[in-house]
Amino acid sequence: MFKVLNGANFPYVCANLTRGALAANPRDDDLFLRPYLIKEKTIIDGAGRASTVKVGFIGFVPPQIMVWDEKHLAGAANTRDIVEAANAWVPVMKEEGADIIVALSHSGIDGARPTERMENASLHLAGVEGIDAIFTGHQHLVFPGPTDFQNIDGVDPQRGTLMGKPAVMAGFWGSHMGLIDLMLERDGDRWRIVDFTTEARPIYHREESREVVPTVTSSAAVTAAVSEEHQATLDYIRTPVGRSAAPLYSYFALVADDPSVQLVANAQTWYIKEMLKNGEYADLPVLSAAAPFKTGGRGGPDYYTDVPAGDIAIKHVADLYLYPNTIRAVAVTGAQVREWLEMSAGMFHRVPEGAVDAPLLNKDFPSYNFDVIDGVSYRIDLSKPARYTAEGELARPEARRIVDLTFNGAPIDLEQRFVVATNNYRAGGGGNFPGIDADAVIFVGPDTNRDIIVRYIVEQGTVDPAADFNWSFKPMPDTTALFDTGPGAQRYLDDVAQTTDIEPAGDGDNGFARYRIKL
Repeated sequence: MFKVLNGANFPYVCANLTRGALAANPRDDDLFLRPYLIKEKTIIDGAGRASTVKVGFIGFVPPQIMVWDEKHLAGAANTRDIVEAANAWVPVMKEEGADIIVALSHSGIDGARPTERMENASLHLAGVEGIDAIFTGHQHLVFPGPTDFQNIDGVDPQRGTLMGKPAVMAGFWGSHMGLIDLMLERDGDRWRIVDFTTEARPIYHREESREVVPTVTSSAAVTAAVSEEHQATLDYIRTPVGRSAAPLYSYFALVADDPSVQLVANAQTWYIKEMLKNGEYADLPVLSAAAPFKTGGRGGPDYYTDVPAGDIAIKHVADLYLYPNTIRAVAVTGAQVREWLEMSAGMFHRVPEGAVDAPLLNKDFPSYNFDVIDGVSYRIDLSKPARYTAEGELARPEARRIVDLTFNGAPIDLEQRFVVATNNYRAGGGGNFPGIDADAVIFVGPDTNRDIIVRYIVEQGTVDPAADFNWSFKPMPDTTALFDTGPGAQRYLDDVAQTTDIEPAGDGDNGFARYRIKL
């Protein structure tokens, strides 16, 4: 981190990341960075006069970084609740003369009641007296806008406000620029906001032909400054590491067992078996949990893994496994495996038997939480309601969607112990899967899951990522459901149709293709 900071010619602020244990008073925390910064800005008023405004900036990170980056932070850092830190430091900023206070919140927007160490706390952060505007993020969504964060108390997605205060969230990967424009009025010796506008400006738009058209031009100075590094990066990621006997694609990863997820599962199983073969867990069966990452959604109709058969380069592995997660293994019972799968099954809406073209995919359920567990076989009964909410809360204790769960061809023994290969996010409690947290971890590896896939391909030389179809939907006669995927899915429909009854159903929204699955 400090290598990055040392190379920056601009300041960083963070009010809730400490070097060790939390102090009794947040103001006494030993922080890694300054909690806030007050900058004097010269503005020209309507009469043409120059005036000075003191603008304060205060920063926050999600407390959950202690889970996601435990390998680097455990024993060296700690995090404080975002709202608690804000309540401590914002009054200090006011005392030091800040006229306007802007929160830089790497935290999303959640309408749930506030809880200690809340991950997406920006709505409640807006309720802190003295904060005037919020730049939020983390969820990779767009705010203000017509799609995200509808029908949440305290949120106005049309005007772009949280608790009545201006706020923006600028998508992901530079897709938008968040803009807050404040109209200020002199009030004695201070300034106050009398009006504002908020905007999330897209940097591109998509034509009807699906062509992406930029709305801005590249900076020649920036392009020239990074040209050497850019070329070196391209040379590296284009390096072949092996071959694939079949294409890798994720167009149908949410509705059928999938080759891109299968390859990840195979690599994780290979690695964990090798790591545990001489230890106390050597006799336990090894399962592998993997989820699809690129499944369209807010990324658009081209946001899918699509790697042709043939050479596999490092760039293809990075496309397959987007995140720098590290490998972990947990020890669980058969009962916990079942609950793990019940949580994953929240990806789907309930589909009544006999329904015609019912909506299938729950858009509020992130695809990276749709874990497929390889090494067992099971079916998902869509006629039943989801047992868990997308946040991992037990919603319907009587409901069970996972049926015909077997191991080695026999019903799974709910008392039997298994090792499950996964990643640090899931093993550390990411996604709030029932019973899956740090207490279940039996192995913490030094390698990223992405590097393990590379090593697996190198060792195998040629991999065959064909899905083994260990999961499917429970048959429902005379029942159909619809889902959207990328137009590129058409190239692989014949492969999937051999095991799953799927057919085209016209055009979806925003450039997606719609398909029908006969259950």
